[in-house]
Amino acid sequence: MTTGATLPTTSASPTAHQLWTRARGLTLAFVLLLAAAVILAVLRSDARHGALDPRSADPHGSRAVTELLADHGVSTRVVTSLADARAAARPDTTLLVAAPDLLTEAQQRELHSSIGGSGGRALLVAPGSPSVDTLAPGVSADPANSRGSALSPDCALPAARSAGTAETGGTRYTTRRLDADACYPSERLATLLRIPDASGDGDTVVLGAPDILYNERLDKQGNASLALQLLGSRAHLVWYLPSLSDTSTTTPDDEQDFLDLIPSGWLWGTLQLFIAAALAALWRARRLGPLVPEDLPVAIRASETVEGRARLYRKAAARDRAAAALRSTTRTRLAPLLGVPVTQAHAPEALLPALSAHLHGDGRSLHSLLFGPPPGDEAALIALVDQLDALEREVRRP
Repeated sequence: MTTGATLPTTSASPTAHQLWTRARGLTLAFVLLLAAAVILAVLRSDARHGALDPRSADPHGSRAVTELLADHGVSTRVVTSLADARAAARPDTTLLVAAPDLLTEAQQRELHSSIGGSGGRALLVAPGSPSVDTLAPGVSADPANSRGSALSPDCALPAARSAGTAETGGTRYTTRRLDADACYPSERLATLLRIPDASGDGDTVVLGAPDILYNERLDKQGNASLALQLLGSRAHLVWYLPSLSDTSTTTPDDEQDFLDLIPSGWLWGTLQLFIAAALAALWRARRLGPLVPEDLPVAIRASETVEGRARLYRKAAARDRAAAALRSTTRTRLAPLLGVPVTQAHAPEALLPALSAHLHGDGRSLHSLLFGPPPGDEAALIALVDQLDALEREVRRP
């Protein structure tokens, strides 16, 4: 039983070329996936950068319509906080809410309380079910969008009749208000609603799609005419861009954790998948049966097995386990040579007296060698191996 400070490399150790050959397929797939993700992110960011931002000249920005409004004497101001938006609700101002669905329910109520009775105009761009009923009471969003984008006005609203066909197709709305102007219908549901205030000269306009405000769509159909008439009825335009970072009016009840943001359908679907996986595991487990021992397909040299275990011990720095295995094996081999039953080979009171009598040596040093504490470092482990080898050779000597 011999060993050294380093272990030789065997044919089982993979080379760098073998490692690359095994991993190159996965590496290439990962690189292609990463490149596709980066390219897609860049393309989408270029397409949607500054969407509905009146300061942006990108295709989906809205700088063109504000410049046209400026030529007609209408000033435009951008706000990003709810407090500024509420303060802008005045008779001489049109308040455009670019993304109403980003507002929490409490923020929607606060904004509606400022809009109602202000005498000004509020224009809601593509509000969905989460916001339209609060910001425009009596209006409901249909789950199905319009099939077409360019629609005919088909209503008595002067701005719509003057503009003609426009690209308002998007979210469709229904209302219980009999005094509302329902324009640009798609399958009898309006994509533009004008709801007058119960008191005063103000109104609320619900627009089903933002297309008429985009730079790249402003010159199509009657988009420019409709946008200018809806936004230019007052001397001032306040463009409200809601932000998720605006928490000035949020309450602890509005705060949501990650699970609250997951739709209920996904939770039920995940639960069903978990149940299906558990049932499949039980079904497969019943077919496995007991373990069946099999012979190894090839003969493995004992030296390779010893070397492999030594590598594992060294990698884990398990000197205690290695020393225990070496001492146990030595005791097992020494017991028959000394006339001690193998079952008592690991009992100091049975093995050490027989060993001391055979060698005429000190039992204390033998106890430390065969039953002592684990070595503290690699050098001590190697010394232990040498001493165990010497002891066994001494016992076997005639």
